Amino acid sequence: MEAPSPLVSIPAGPLLSVAALHALVYCERLFYLEEVERIRVADAAVFAGRRLHVELAKDDSDGTWEKVTLESDALGICGTVDVLRRRDGMLVPYEHKRGRAAGKRGAYEAWDTDRIQVAAYTLLVEEALGQAIGEARVRYHATKATVRVPVDDVLRARVRTVVERARALRDTVDRPPVTDNERLCARCSLAPVCLPEEARLAADADFRPIRLLPRHADRQTVHVIESRARVGRSSQEIVVTIPDEPPKRFPAAEVGSVVLHGFAQITSQALRLCADEDIAVHWMTLGGGLIGSLAPSALSAQRHLRQFSALSDAERTLALAKRLVRAKVSGQLRFLLRATREQPRTERVAQALRELRHRMRMIALADNSQTLLGVEGSAAREYFGALPDLLGPDLDARLVFDGRNRRPPADRFNALLSFGYGMLYRHVVAAIIAVGLHPGVGFYHRPRSSAQPLGLDLMEMFRVPIVDMAVIGALNRRTFDADGDFAEAPGRVLLNERGRSKLIEALERRLQDEWRHDVVGYSLSYARIVELEVRLLEKEWLAEGGLFARFRIR
Repeated sequence: MEAPSPLVSIPAGPLLSVAALHALVYCERLFYLEEVERIRVADAAVFAGRRLHVELAKDDSDGTWEKVTLESDALGICGTVDVLRRRDGMLVPYEHKRGRAAGKRGAYEAWDTDRIQVAAYTLLVEEALGQAIGEARVRYHATKATVRVPVDDVLRARVRTVVERARALRDTVDRPPVTDNERLCARCSLAPVCLPEEARLAADADFRPIRLLPRHADRQTVHVIESRARVGRSSQEIVVTIPDEPPKRFPAAEVGSVVLHGFAQITSQALRLCADEDIAVHWMTLGGGLIGSLAPSALSAQRHLRQFSALSDAERTLALAKRLVRAKVSGQLRFLLRATREQPRTERVAQALRELRHRMRMIALADNSQTLLGVEGSAAREYFGALPDLLGPDLDARLVFDGRNRRPPADRFNALLSFGYGMLYRHVVAAIIAVGLHPGVGFYHRPRSSAQPLGLDLMEMFRVPIVDMAVIGALNRRTFDADGDFAEAPGRVLLNERGRSKLIEALERRLQDEWRHDVVGYSLSYARIVELEVRLLEKEWLAEGGLFARFRIR
C-alpha cells in the first residue's frame, strides 16, 4: 500500500478532540454545546461507556489492549485510540462501542459518526508511524459484532471536511439550530440543556413536546442552620458536625448545594470537595439575605456575549419585562381566586381582584419600564392588602399580616416573607449561573446594592407559587409558633433557628412539588421549572423564543 499523501496544514489553533468530531457528525448543536460552550452532562449512557472501557482493560488476557494517545498539528486533532492490534502484519485501530451496530444481522455496518471517529484515529496513527493503514474496525458490544471500516481517500477527505467545519463553528458565537432529526434528541445527554422539543414548540404552536428535562433536581440541598455547626470533609462525604450531636454525613455525589445560615462554618477541605464535585456553597444572613456563593457555572463567553447583546436592546427588554410583570400579576390574581373559591369572598378580596384585572390591562399599554414599575407596584399593594383575608380566623394575632414591610421586617409575617424571598433569590441566582447566564445583566430591575438584577427579574415569576403559597399554607396549618419560632429585637423581628428550620422545610417541600407547566404541557417540580424558565429566557435571543414567562398557576 502506498504511503498517505502529504497533509496540508490546517491553520493554527487549539487541537480538536476526535470525540468532538463524533459529536459534530451526530449533531452540530451537540458539538457546539460541548466543545464551544464547554457543557458536559454525564448521563447513564456515558457512565456505561466508561465502565465498558475499564472492563475491557481488566479482561485483556492476551495483552493486546493498548490505548495510545496521539495528536497532530497538521491534522488539527488529538485523541486516544481505544486499541491498536496487529492483523495480517498491519496495525489496525479499534474503537469499542457499547451500543448496537447499524444495519441488520449478516450485514452490520458502522454508524457514520463511528466511521468518522475511527478514521480520524487512523489518520493520527498513520502520521505517527509514517505508514499507510487501509482499514479500521469498530466493535459493537450490544450486537457482539466487529465491523470493518475501509479508510479510503473519500473517507480521509470527509474527516478533513468535518475538522474544517468544527473549526468554523468554534469561531462563532451563534449556536447552531436544533437538528431536524428528532430521534437524535431523545438519546442525547445534552437534551436537558439544549431543550430541542421546546425550540420546536416555539416554532410550531401545534407541536406537542415530550419531556426531556428531568422531572426533579438530581441532587439535594443541605441547609446548615445551627450557628455552632461546622461543615467538613471525610473522603467523598460532606460531614456536618454540631456539638453534642452525632455527625450528619452526605455523599458528595448526592449533594447539589450547601447553604450556610448565619454563623455556620465550612473548612477549606470541604470547599475543595465542593469545587471538585460541582457543589454550590451559599452563605446567607440570619434574615435570609444572600451574602455570596461559590457556584458551578457553565463557562461560556459565547453565552454572555449573546446575553449582553440581546439585553442592550431597549425594545426587546421592555417586551420581556411586560411578559414578566404579566406573569407576576396573573399569579397574584389566580392565587386570590384559588384561595377563596370555596368560601365567600370578602369585599377586600373582591376589590383586589377587580384592581388586579385592571392592572393586567394596563401592562399592555406601558411604553417604558418606569410606567411598568408603577403598574407592578400598584398591583402589589392591592394583592398584599387582600392577603390577611386568606389566613384562618383563629390564627394568633401576632402572625397575622398587616401590610408589607422589610429591611428589616417589623413583624412575624414579614419575617417569614423576607426569609422566603431571600431563599428564592438564592435558588434563582444559582439557576442563572448554572445555565451560564450572567446574573448581573437583567432586563427589568436596575442594579442596586449587592442584588443581581437578573436574579431579581426572574424571581418575580415565582414569589407567589413558591413563597407566598408556602407561607400562607404553613400558617393555616399552624406550623409556626409566635413565641417559639421568632426572635424580637428593637425595630425588627427575625426567625430563630427553629423557625428557620420550619420555613426551610416548607420551602424545600414546595420546590419538590410538581406542577404541569401549561405552556410546554408536561409536569416538573418547581425547582426544575425555575431552571426551565431560565433556559427559555436564553432562547429569546436564539431565534427560539416565545415561551418565556408564559407559565401560570391555575
